[in-house]
Amino acid sequence: MQGGEVLTFTIAVAGKGGVGKSTFAALAIRQLHEKSKAVILAVDADPNSNLGEKLGIEPGKTVGAIREELASLGEEPSKGMSKQEFLDYQVRLSLREGEGVDLITMGRQEGPGCYCYVNNVLRQIIDSISSKYDYVVIDNEAGMEHLSRRTTRSSDVLFVLCDRSKSSIDAAKRIAALATEMKLAIRRKVLVYNMRDAVEEVPQRDVVPSFDRAYSLRRSGAIQAMMQKGESLTDVPANDPAVLDVARVVDSECRFKTA
Repeated sequence: MQGGEVLTFTIAVAGKGGVGKSTFAALAIRQLHEKSKAVILAVDADPNSNLGEKLGIEPGKTVGAIREELASLGEEPSKGMSKQEFLDYQVRLSLREGEGVDLITMGRQEGPGCYCYVNNVLRQIIDSISSKYDYVVIDNEAGMEHLSRRTTRSSDVLFVLCDRSKSSIDAAKRIAALATEMKLAIRRKVLVYNMRDAVEEVPQRDVVPSFDRAYSLRRSGAIQAMMQKGESLTDVPANDPAVLDVARVVDSECRFKTA
């Protein structure tokens, strides 16, 4: 964690399930750390929660579990501690540190009942933690639920992943349209075509008018093999085609501080 208040650059990653969101997020975190030398805050907001595995970090207690624990305790968690103090303490305790990255895992969404107050407090706490980092990367859940819940309320760049399928491209367009409709504070919306056979295969601009720019990522046999084994992506060779392509995208779209 960085000391003192900093101007945080926030990246959100979205897309239909199975298009490589978490893989892109993990490689983007790797590039951000290598380029900036800063510790990156990774927020795994996907209930599937596999970003930690890709980063080689064992997740701590999820924010969802903390919320359920508070609900089970009744009105107040313990004498001398308010709900907000309990949540703040537990969330900070759940943060896990890795090589160049700190991880917060959101876990599953709330169950029956009203969680409005708790969710608002949790957002404030996570916003407070995020403000201590130069860079934050949020790996969102599949589809558009995170937008309707305003999980991704603001970001400097929203990367929307898709693959060759029409359904994933259509989903990407709907995500961009919904972000605009809800007037979310997103500076740039970037479409990323994943697992292409050649990096040059980027569709024409008029095919994706909802986005500021489109990129293409090459397929990586090494990454696919590592994922099948459940291995982290921290040791993928630097000359791997997908690693090189993600680095190119991150370098083009992210703001890096100068010394």
